[in-house]
Amino acid sequence: MMDGTGQFLPESKRGLPTPWVAFCKVFGLAALFPKSSLFNRYHLGHLPQDEVSQIDILAGAFMFMRAEALQKVGLLDETFFMYGEDIDLSYRIKEGGYGVYYFPETRIIHYKGESTRKTSVNYVFMFYRAMMIFAEKHFSGRQGRLYTFLIRLAIYLRALLAIVSRGLAWLLPVLLDGLCLVVGAWLGARLVPAPLPLEVSPTWLVYFGLWLGAAFFSGAYDSPPSLYRLVRGMLWGSILLMAFSSVVSLIGETNKKHLLAAVLIGLAGMTLWRLLWHYKQYGHWRFGEAKAKRIAVIGSAKEVKRAAQLLRQAGAQEPVTQLAPQHSAADLRQIKEVIDIYKINELIFCGKDLAVSQIIEWMVQIHNSAVEFKILPENSAYIIGSSSKNTRGDYYALHIEVNLLNPYHRRNKAILNTLMGGLLLVLSPLLIWRLKSPKQFYKNAFASLVGLYQWVGLKATATSETKPAVFSPVDRITAERISSSAARQVEVVYAKEYTAFSDLAIVLKNLRQLDKRPATQ
Repeated sequence: MMDGTGQFLPESKRGLPTPWVAFCKVFGLAALFPKSSLFNRYHLGHLPQDEVSQIDILAGAFMFMRAEALQKVGLLDETFFMYGEDIDLSYRIKEGGYGVYYFPETRIIHYKGESTRKTSVNYVFMFYRAMMIFAEKHFSGRQGRLYTFLIRLAIYLRALLAIVSRGLAWLLPVLLDGLCLVVGAWLGARLVPAPLPLEVSPTWLVYFGLWLGAAFFSGAYDSPPSLYRLVRGMLWGSILLMAFSSVVSLIGETNKKHLLAAVLIGLAGMTLWRLLWHYKQYGHWRFGEAKAKRIAVIGSAKEVKRAAQLLRQAGAQEPVTQLAPQHSAADLRQIKEVIDIYKINELIFCGKDLAVSQIIEWMVQIHNSAVEFKILPENSAYIIGSSSKNTRGDYYALHIEVNLLNPYHRRNKAILNTLMGGLLLVLSPLLIWRLKSPKQFYKNAFASLVGLYQWVGLKATATSETKPAVFSPVDRITAERISSSAARQVEVVYAKEYTAFSDLAIVLKNLRQLDKRPATQ
């Protein structure tokens, strides 16, 4: 198996996850010694990638077996959800008297996505839970207890590491901005007369909290980054700070100049570190723009035109060049020349004009880590591809903006939900006389105040992760029951065009139903 850059995927061949093998993987020994037969038996790093070998485990993404073997040992075990079922099947095939072989003379491209993001806490629990199921099923006695202990330890350690790493990744920009404000306050004290005292105090913590909080709610830390949202947040924070200070008479006119100098210098520092980070990441100074794609499309004129149209619809860069394959030995040489001449960093192959085996062969022979490979399947409305096994990759298709998925609107929805819960509790003496079940109303209000319930949410299109919702978008239109298909259409429109006023309007229209029992579906 290869990833989207033509790199070999080590999970193409694996060893049986015994307690020792699991220990080496969990504690990083396999990663430290990738070629060791002692420490990296999980990926069998000591076996050559290009030689046929008898192994223990094959990946479920690329298996080929006799029907009689499957009939003898049984189908995939549905106890496993996303991981581990291929390990279990390979193990049962060996136990059934058959051999499991790694065969490198045929290949596939294995594009991976959301399920393999290694920093995800969900991935940690899914992966190691599968290992636990395997151990309980096939190991017993002391070996089984040792395996279970190692897996439980791995779950806690890796989950903790995933939570800490994601937390640090989120906090780092905030900490850098805070440092810029500290520098701004320090320099500002040297630029204005009679500045505020610089020692650490609750007053300065309030000032920094207002600035950084306003930046957060303005979307300064949302992706993709935006200098406009940062400046807007700092501006609103300064306005709130000046208004608050004037009301409570904490500072004088001279001290306000110190705060103004602090925020302006701090804002310059925030902008500078963002620009430097962006340049290091993408190689240009156009903040907010990703690394420019220099795309070449390999295929017939008709398919190239279709690829270009899809790229336009997706808001991506259009191809800088194209190449019609001649289905001869000269094709590969021409592709390499196109990459060199036009500095191509993304190749799109048209599946209608090229055999998959040909695409894979070219990917292996080009073997340029700076080039990503994508495929336009025949008669499809999308272009697929991922540059590595740990990234979601690009998915070029017709772009549809869904407001409810936007971090800015999601944050506003959460804030409004909490505020409505608090306000309705305050007004409850006036409201409960119109309600049939005051107890349910108080439960709804308290649960929404702490974020367990939402006043307005999806029901017809709810998932297992959707919070219970008192009302749905349908309640803005009618109090009568409508068909499930009609309800789904209403919820799609709600999600696409969502604003905080949508939730407010639905709650105001249904004040007599505030004691309604929430539902997720």
